Amino acid sequence: MRDLQEIRKEIDEIDDQIVALYENRMKLTSEVAEYKIDTGKKIFDKEREESKLTTLGQKASCDFTRNGIRELFEQIMAMSRKKQYQLLTEHGIVEKPEFQNVDRLEVRNARIVFQGLEGAYSQQAMEEFFGENCDNFHVDTWKDAMEAIADGRADYAVLPIENSSAGIVSENYDLLVEYDNYIVGEQIIKIDHALLGMPGAKESDIKSVYSHKQSLMQCSDFLEEHGDWEKCSLSNNAVAARKICEDGRLDQAAIASARNAEIYGLHVLRESIQNNKNNSTRFIIVTGERIYTRDAGRISICFEVKHESGALYHALSHFIYNGINMTNIQSRPLQNRNWEYRFFVDFEGCFGDEAVQNALRGLKEETISLKILGTY
Repeated sequence: MRDLQEIRKEIDEIDDQIVALYENRMKLTSEVAEYKIDTGKKIFDKEREESKLTTLGQKASCDFTRNGIRELFEQIMAMSRKKQYQLLTEHGIVEKPEFQNVDRLEVRNARIVFQGLEGAYSQQAMEEFFGENCDNFHVDTWKDAMEAIADGRADYAVLPIENSSAGIVSENYDLLVEYDNYIVGEQIIKIDHALLGMPGAKESDIKSVYSHKQSLMQCSDFLEEHGDWEKCSLSNNAVAARKICEDGRLDQAAIASARNAEIYGLHVLRESIQNNKNNSTRFIIVTGERIYTRDAGRISICFEVKHESGALYHALSHFIYNGINMTNIQSRPLQNRNWEYRFFVDFEGCFGDEAVQNALRGLKEETISLKILGTY
């Protein structure tokens, strides 16, 4: 049996050769990029790469090394493409997204729409972002809010996108794809749920509790203590509070902010019933224009990839290779395509950054579809 140190020494020598060969290959990649720049040829040639991978795999001596060689060269080719994307940017060949840079959002004469009724958390987020005296109106659903921008009745909409306890608001991710509306800002507010009932009601009287489904989830620990209560989901917490007021029944309660007790003449039966006492919701501000402010430092996108092994990894590798920090990634199932997904990513950066240009170029070339949802 050979000595371990002797084997390791031989491995080190081979690794040194691999490093030298890799660097030589990347130098040739630069020449390939120069040729493609001069001729206008696309960087990504899927058929050429697949043919090359098949040829290399056939040179292996067994299935194990055949799979390994294929995986190795998939990575080498991916890094080669990324190098070529960088060289395109260095030569000034950029594809700036069709977004207009503005000093600040124009809100003085703007109309703002939020979903729900007076007292909704969306209203609170709107007032914190735009000010309490902003010109606003409310609608029944989030889709109605997006439609209000599309038909010109509103300039901005305020939509919840993610809660620190209950996760994403999936419907609003889908609406960002469906409508040509774009994120231009965000507002994070603390969510403090209270149990509201009619004046004179006691917690022991309650048989049914109403709220938005996410709020019911956020208060699951409290609700488990009352397993005999009927949990009823409504479109909005403020809608639930109004229902309790209109029905006037002592055995019904709503989960909403304490502010709703003042608005609808209700009584706070229990304060701060949410599981997470630091519970917060992130709201996005959307508009129908492709604009962004000069201080924007985050970009949101969505994309689809082929339903094949390694497709998502290769897409996300554009962020890794360019040193870009992703702050969020979510997935949503594609309609009529079982077990296939659209991916949503938030990452740090601005359109003027070379790294962002390189990553967006690579994603555009190597995904089925790519949409920039906004920068803010």
